[in-house]
Amino acid sequence: MGARALEFSRAHPDESAGYTTALKELAELLERSERLAIQQRQGVSEVRAASARKRELRRAIRQRELVHIARAAQRAAKEVPELTQKFALAREPIPYLTFRSLARTVAAEAEQRRELLVKHGLVDRVLDSLAQSMDQFDQAVGRGAEGRRMHVGAGVELDVVADEVVQIVKVIDGLNRFRFAQDPDLFAAWRSASNVVGPPRPTEKTTIPETPSPGGEIKPAA
Repeated sequence: MGARALEFSRAHPDESAGYTTALKELAELLERSERLAIQQRQGVSEVRAASARKRELRRAIRQRELVHIARAAQRAAKEVPELTQKFALAREPIPYLTFRSLARTVAAEAEQRRELLVKHGLVDRVLDSLAQSMDQFDQAVGRGAEGRRMHVGAGVELDVVADEVVQIVKVIDGLNRFRFAQDPDLFAAWRSASNVVGPPRPTEKTTIPETPSPGGEIKPAA
């Protein structure tokens, strides 16, 4: 509505200072809304990319590093029975942040038990790899949080800008009612371009589901 109203108004100018000012403000708001729309799309894209990366890393960490650590712990449990529960892998999916916390706990526990676990088959570089993988996972979590902040913030600002656009178009509409009072064709064209009294369009909200992977997660004992 705002873009069509601006296009029509530029095609049918008025020399009054108020009209000129209103068109300038409308143009600036439309430029701002375009920038915000781009920011919103970028934020959504970042969240989706981060979610995909978290799924990839969670699956890889569980299937590689955590499985190897858990199997070494099973053998070591002959000497320290509680290791069976501390490094047990659960099959039910859990949220990303819960997975991160538990995987970090397992990494710390394995580091403390490194000598014992190595004696029962743990490869040292697996622990180093787990630390690196968890750092990458943290980066993906941060990337998703920043993307969500971007698109949510842009959405809020877009609502404010949209309200301001409507108000300015209504001001221009008031003048055009006067200008085109004797020209029904131009007034009808303006009404079509501005749609000031048209029904409000529903706001489309972008949802970004984060469906957990069907694979199991790690569940260290308390």
